[in-house]
Amino acid sequence: MSALLLAGFLGLGSAAALAAESAPVTSANDTATLVTDRDAVGPDRHLRVGLRLQLKPGWHTYWINPGDAGDTPTLDVTADGGATGKGGSIHWPVPVRISEGGLMSYAYVNEVTLPEDLVLKGSGGTTLHAHGEWLVCAQVCIPESGDFTLTLPAAAQDAPEGAQAALFHKADAAMPVASPFAASVSADGVLMLSGKGLSAASVSQAWFLPQDGGVIDQVADQKLHVSDGQLTLGLKFLKSAHRDRPLVGVVVLKDAAGQESPLQIEARPVGGAAVAVAPVQTASAPGQVSGADVPTGAGWLRVLLFAFVGGLILNLMPCVFPVLAMKALSLAKMGGAGRGVQLQSALFYTLGVTGAFAALGIVMIGLRLAGSAAGWGFQFQSPGFVVAVCWLLFLMGLNLLGVFEVSAGRLGQVQTGSGRGGDMMTGLLAVIVATPCTAPFMGVAIAGALGGPPVMGVLVFLAMGLGLAFPYILVAGLPGVASRMPKPGAWMGILKQVLAFPLFATCVWLLWVAAIQRGVTFVALTAGGVVLLGFAGWIYGVGQRRSMLEGGRGTVAFCRVVAVLCVVVCGAALAQGLRAAPAPVAAGAVEAGVEPFSEARLAELRAQGKPVFIDMTASWCITCMVNERVALDVPSVQEAFRSRGIVFLKGDWTNRNAAIGAFLKAHGRDGVPFYIYYAPHQEGVVLPQILTPGIVISTIGK
Repeated sequence: MSALLLAGFLGLGSAAALAAESAPVTSANDTATLVTDRDAVGPDRHLRVGLRLQLKPGWHTYWINPGDAGDTPTLDVTADGGATGKGGSIHWPVPVRISEGGLMSYAYVNEVTLPEDLVLKGSGGTTLHAHGEWLVCAQVCIPESGDFTLTLPAAAQDAPEGAQAALFHKADAAMPVASPFAASVSADGVLMLSGKGLSAASVSQAWFLPQDGGVIDQVADQKLHVSDGQLTLGLKFLKSAHRDRPLVGVVVLKDAAGQESPLQIEARPVGGAAVAVAPVQTASAPGQVSGADVPTGAGWLRVLLFAFVGGLILNLMPCVFPVLAMKALSLAKMGGAGRGVQLQSALFYTLGVTGAFAALGIVMIGLRLAGSAAGWGFQFQSPGFVVAVCWLLFLMGLNLLGVFEVSAGRLGQVQTGSGRGGDMMTGLLAVIVATPCTAPFMGVAIAGALGGPPVMGVLVFLAMGLGLAFPYILVAGLPGVASRMPKPGAWMGILKQVLAFPLFATCVWLLWVAAIQRGVTFVALTAGGVVLLGFAGWIYGVGQRRSMLEGGRGTVAFCRVVAVLCVVVCGAALAQGLRAAPAPVAAGAVEAGVEPFSEARLAELRAQGKPVFIDMTASWCITCMVNERVALDVPSVQEAFRSRGIVFLKGDWTNRNAAIGAFLKAHGRDGVPFYIYYAPHQEGVVLPQILTPGIVISTIGK
């Protein structure tokens, strides 16, 4: 009998030990669990809970400030049952520094426990429910998440430390402590610690880890100088840094024996009081820019070059062809124009392009700072914007057909004086229709622009604009090039009318995008607006011709009023249609052999050792559509997928989708197309943005 009782007690002890750790969430890269420092809930009703991450060799996750690349882990814990409560903020152990490719990351490797405090109300046992999200990176970055459940019984007395308490002791040992030294920082970036105990004998190395990104150049050398009672570190402030605010973070002091002492500091600007603060416990506020993918130093030159080359290649993307056809008309017109007119046309076209890129960059950077996940082409996720562009291109087509004329300078034509507005408008429209496309090199440039200081971000977008405008600048700027073009003649009128039809074809594509976003009723509204705008253009043209032939002011005014009323009715109908409940058509939902993308499905397939090909696309992305037609939906590639048992996951970003946006961002992209192939139990291989069947087959065959 005593043996049975002893076995029962041992069994209870074993169960209690297991209760301190949840069932694991496992991927090919790590194992995650929820842990507690006690195995039961005592009368004091205090627990420490934590996210335990056991990382595979070569993988790492991130600190509260991930550095120049990465994302901050999160953990939300709630308790229900006899005792209830909600977890606090994560307490952050000091990370290691990983410098690679001109970028600095603050990361955890091997294993880390990220603890929180949980104060319970009520009495009795409790069940913990937790949701965690974290990013793991090696050569590729993968966002991961997990839901955890852990049930703890009630204890009659204060519960002793449990089986996993050692994990919390280890985390505590790596926590920064409040600094005993006064801290200040000068406007030129000299961080100073002052107090007894600082000397060359006690400090051989030191480095500063900023709590927030976007403050200092994190990869720059931090020059150390130590004297009795004083230590200085030379930091390099970013131009976007607010130097009048306290500098918060961790200073790590290392002695000659290799012992590290992390100190939490809040360095006041010189002239303000220096204070020591408690260790960091709060995560970044939602929407805070962490500095992900921020280049430094010479890295910005590389990003600017990539931006220029990407803009240059954008001229070859199919989405830009309709508007570039109008510039072809302008180039042909140059054959009979003077050199001054040629240069003037190039200048105003370039101003239109770069101004539009700068405005787009400012909007995207502003949305990112406000917490939005806006990426390249984000405006085409708005049905209202899609319809507005469709209607605008339709009116431009009518203008080219001669239904009416734009008196302020005909779009796409070079005219002395009056053509400036037309050239600028053509540049603006080139950018508007270019945004659904992503050219090679643009991914790195856009990621750097959105993750870095706002001023540098705008410069990156300006560089893309210069790349898009460069061919036209080259033709106009090289003596003799424009003069060798065909001389203007009667054929120009025919060419002008022919160029209306690529614009009409673009309108059909935009109608299809609207159908996917909002359904057939919305398309009917859009098509009705096309008819009404066609009438507006015709009646406006009637008034123009009447004015030129007869000078009838009353008739002209009437025609213009009717045209304006038609436009107003279109705008009102569009607003009403946007307020109505959408009935979207799920693009690609019925495609054979294609599954919708989700992080959970990807993790499941990878855990099963299956090869996976991911296609991130959108209906408004013409490059995506072209790649699908010429490189993915072809017999040779489809047969290669079938023979190798590759699972095809498609992420449709036509409408806003936070999961797809996060996946793109984790891989350094801010737009589509994006393609990545995961061979069984291997890291992902990113494919180029312009595909051929040979590229796809070669990648999946390796």
